[in-house]
Amino acid sequence: MSPQQFLLILRARYKAALLTLIVTVLATLAYNLYLPKQYTAAAAVVLDVKSPDPVTGVMLAGMMAPAYMATQIDIIGSERVGQIAARLLKLDQDEKMRAQWHEATQGNIDFITWIAPRLQNGLLARPSRDSNVISISYTARSPERATEVANAFAQAYLDINLDLKLAPARQYAAFFNEQVKLMRDRLDKAQQALSTYQQEHGIASADERLDYEIAKLNETSSQLTGVQAQTTDSQSKRQNGKSDTIAEVMQSPLINGLKGDIARLDAKLQESSVTLGKNHPMIQRTEAELATLRSQLERETARITTSINTTYEVGKQREQQLQGALQAQKGRVLQLNKQRDELNVLRNDVDTARRTYESLSQRASQTYVESQNSQSNSTLLNPASPPDRPSAPRVVLNVALSVFLGTLLGIGLALLLELTNRRVRSTQDLVDILDLPVLGTISARPMLKRPAGGKIAALTSSNGTLS
Repeated sequence: MSPQQFLLILRARYKAALLTLIVTVLATLAYNLYLPKQYTAAAAVVLDVKSPDPVTGVMLAGMMAPAYMATQIDIIGSERVGQIAARLLKLDQDEKMRAQWHEATQGNIDFITWIAPRLQNGLLARPSRDSNVISISYTARSPERATEVANAFAQAYLDINLDLKLAPARQYAAFFNEQVKLMRDRLDKAQQALSTYQQEHGIASADERLDYEIAKLNETSSQLTGVQAQTTDSQSKRQNGKSDTIAEVMQSPLINGLKGDIARLDAKLQESSVTLGKNHPMIQRTEAELATLRSQLERETARITTSINTTYEVGKQREQQLQGALQAQKGRVLQLNKQRDELNVLRNDVDTARRTYESLSQRASQTYVESQNSQSNSTLLNPASPPDRPSAPRVVLNVALSVFLGTLLGIGLALLLELTNRRVRSTQDLVDILDLPVLGTISARPMLKRPAGGKIAALTSSNGTLS
């Protein structure tokens, strides 16, 4: 269909199209005038997503995410917010609403649970573009009702937002308080075990006592080493067969003097024996003196040898005593080491329990302050106020839309009528119908008449013939 054919059809069927347009506009106008008026009131809530937490001072990165605003919108539209709004509006005290509830549910469903979704039918929450403001609007048949419900939903959202923030803090506070009590008992038991152990073993300062015992052990070990050296020396001297080669014998002034006297008398005796006889009194006296000196030398050498044996025996006894004392001292040191290790374990238990207790106490104090915080990051920016004009129906807009719709319906009706009762509107229609070439056309419009004075005037009839 060419534009010319389309325009010819509209010109021929304009009455039907115009009638359709008028009926559509009048019907829309009548329906809008019949509809009850609706009023929309809106409250504005602002969210502070940039300030840190006033208690902990921590900036929550999750609050900067775009999903945070969507989450708040879902919270506003949740059933829990609707239930709180219903309680704020005191709908549970409305006898009319209760009668409807009882008739619909026979009391099988909780009244607040039943009424919350119905109360949310007129609710609309949407965030402002490029800002942290959420608009909470409600549509009702009276401006007062719309304002009251919008403010109730805004207050319910603020209450829920605060409760959602405080509920985890309260749970954590209760948890940490319980843990603090348990850790305090554990710390008391650890301290009591440490004190009992110190009293049972008489430990005032384990490190000082251990240092003293270690020093005593070292001293005993040194004494044992010295005694063992002396005993070894005495034993080597005893095992030596020649007593005159012993150092003490060789270094004794008395023995050396006796040896000198013996050597002098022996030389004198040999000299006197040359000139005097064996029975000479001088020879006999010299021999007697020499025998006395030799006997004295033997006694002195025997005394030194006996002294060495005695020193050896005493050294052996002293060595055994020191070894026993050393073993006993080692046992005391080992016992003290064991006590110190056990004491360190008990002290570590006390220190660990104390650190845990202090950490839990600090966390419990922080969560308690958080649970007592009555401020949230959402604030009522603008409460809803009664609107001065209805939000629906929008008569002017609906009528303007009906004009557009009526025009489309009128054009459609004209085309439908043309298809059901096809007429020849142009030469193109004849070509499409007969499939024959057009040799000429006669205009249906009246031709111009010649002016008076004998000039010929020709007119065409309505069926295309000349007259």
